[in-house]
Amino acid sequence: MPEPIINPNFDQKVFPGQERWVSDTDETGLGAVDAVSDESAPRSAWGEAWLAMRRRPLFWVSAVIIALVLLVAFLPQLFTRVSPTFCELSNSLGSPTGEHIFGFDRQGCDIYARIIYGAGPSVTVGALTTLVVVIIGVVFGALAGYIGGWMDSLLSRLTDIFFAVPFVLGAIVFMQMFKDSRNIMMVVVVLAVFGWPQIARITRGAVLETKNGEFVTAARAIGVPEWRILLTHVLPNAAAPIIVYATVALGTFIVAEATLSFLGLGLPPDIVSWGGDIAKAQTSIRTDPMVLFIPSMALAITVLSFIMMGDVVRDALNPKGNKR
Repeated sequence: MPEPIINPNFDQKVFPGQERWVSDTDETGLGAVDAVSDESAPRSAWGEAWLAMRRRPLFWVSAVIIALVLLVAFLPQLFTRVSPTFCELSNSLGSPTGEHIFGFDRQGCDIYARIIYGAGPSVTVGALTTLVVVIIGVVFGALAGYIGGWMDSLLSRLTDIFFAVPFVLGAIVFMQMFKDSRNIMMVVVVLAVFGWPQIARITRGAVLETKNGEFVTAARAIGVPEWRILLTHVLPNAAAPIIVYATVALGTFIVAEATLSFLGLGLPPDIVSWGGDIAKAQTSIRTDPMVLFIPSMALAITVLSFIMMGDVVRDALNPKGNKR
């Protein structure tokens, strides 16, 4: 009979082949589960994605920036007490001071206050447009991919029609038509009208790939209705590319709103926005470039944070690239 192995840190003995040590403080006598067993425990796809994301510094950097931008957008009064619309021409292009850290623009408005309050409309337009685009695109793409046949042909041709019109050009034409009734909701609707085809095509491809899975066949075999299969089985398993696109698209729509406002076709002048401030700063680019640089940097950092988050989410939800 083989000799038992004695662990100097514990008072129990095990024989060769039973080397998982049992602690003398374990009252159950079953022993502690080793770390290897915990690491090898199976996780869901979303659990694996979360584990992969939180291990990347880029995720935490982008998450902190996005959280800060959202806090500034919805609670601007926490960051400044100066009104963004309080302007004095005597302060035109004034230098930074203790209370006005970025100085003043050509109209004598506090640049820092306008940056803080400009985040709200820009982020609101981006978030609402993304929400509307996801709803329209997912509905059309899911119906086209799951039902197929004439439904697929009809919706695909409709998508191609909108694809034929350049995104920004179409938005400019529509905003020019409704120039006298511009507001946040009008900008959201116009951007959504030309922004949904891309996510519809992504959803269609994901649904086509998912609907022939074994779990879908099993659901049909037990008599689950088709609409329920689509909502509870197909769409949840096709959600990864949709989430990735929505994350990146939010930053894209913020840029689109800034572009329209820069051209004088976006938000009206009475609404503080980064695009509007960038447009007004054109005349000061030679004499005081910081007036243009500061709102441009606020816009660039915000958009970059959403793009970085989208890259992290894409890598985490990509099964082929998710290697342990």
